[in-house]
Amino acid sequence: MEIDYVKYAGILKVFSDPKRLKIIHMLSAGELCACKIQEEFHITQPTLSHDMKLMCDLGLVVPRKEGKWTHYSLNEIVLREVYQVLGKIMFEKQEVRK
Repeated sequence: MEIDYVKYAGILKVFSDPKRLKIIHMLSAGELCACKIQEEFHITQPTLSHDMKLMCDLGLVVPRKEGKWTHYSLNEIVLREVYQVLGKIMFEKQEVRK
């Protein structure tokens, strides 16, 4: 399995931001309206949109439009893939290529 290190570095960058990590934790309980996420952090809509776009572009979060609001949920398939790849990177011995 070839690992896309650039992709996973981007995902880890999302996980390294406390606000984004908390959003992921909030979404682990189920789908949430953007308005509920925005209320939790007392942030502006453009700020939330920036964070959510980043997470959606990486495939971590799935958006669903309903009227004027967007509802977000975790993409569990991608999160499981991240978990497996990180385990491979950290715990499987690899031959060092010269």
